[in-house]
Amino acid sequence: MPRVSANHLRESGKPPSASSARSSKTSRPGWPEIIVGLVVYLIVGFGGVRLFEQVGLDPVVHGLILTAWTGVATLVAFAVAARLRIRSLSAFGVRRTSGRWLLISVGVGLVAFVLKSLAILAWVQITGDTNNVQDVYGDGAGGGLLSLVLSTVFIAIFSPLGEELLYRGIVTNALLRYGPFVGVVGSTVIFALMHGINNIFPAAVVAGLATAEVFRRSGSIWPGLVVHFVFNLPSFLLMVLFSSTG
Repeated sequence: MPRVSANHLRESGKPPSASSARSSKTSRPGWPEIIVGLVVYLIVGFGGVRLFEQVGLDPVVHGLILTAWTGVATLVAFAVAARLRIRSLSAFGVRRTSGRWLLISVGVGLVAFVLKSLAILAWVQITGDTNNVQDVYGDGAGGGLLSLVLSTVFIAIFSPLGEELLYRGIVTNALLRYGPFVGVVGSTVIFALMHGINNIFPAAVVAGLATAEVFRRSGSIWPGLVVHFVFNLPSFLLMVLFSSTG
């Protein structure tokens, strides 16, 4: 099929329709989606955590709810932001990817897991902060086989899915209009800050850089989800193991 050149289109004298012009302006998320998504996440995420702390739930139930809540909050935030203007999931990176990228993502996730361990050790040495703010996740996994399976699914799949949609599908995607550095590093800073200034912060920096760069190169959220899965799963299982033997 012959290509139609830009000169031919200009010479045809037929301007693009108003609807196509509008769609081209909103072919990817921007600041409205970033702001709305993050605000909704803060309200739902942190508001829910505060509420559950005041109810006085059983430790296992409380841990399970909090383990799932990151996924709930990020998915709600993404859904609200995605409905603002675009409403096409492919514009947020929800598109097919290749088996090659999925294999690459497994390797990236393993490297990121090792780098995360080193980053946390450096953080502890510099700050002296040894408090694990995610111990409550171990409580949720300590109620038997079912709670362990549910916690693992929440940590390794459910929460990463929500985070990839919100932080890479919206934040990284929108910031990439300013170039690779701003897109990858800027979204990583936002992602890490949302985890708080604690010993999870360096891990979030490593995860953010790895998943944002994979998203930038692949154009799909699925490779980043694989990175996130490989990154989270060993950490969670080790935490459960140490908490059960401690």
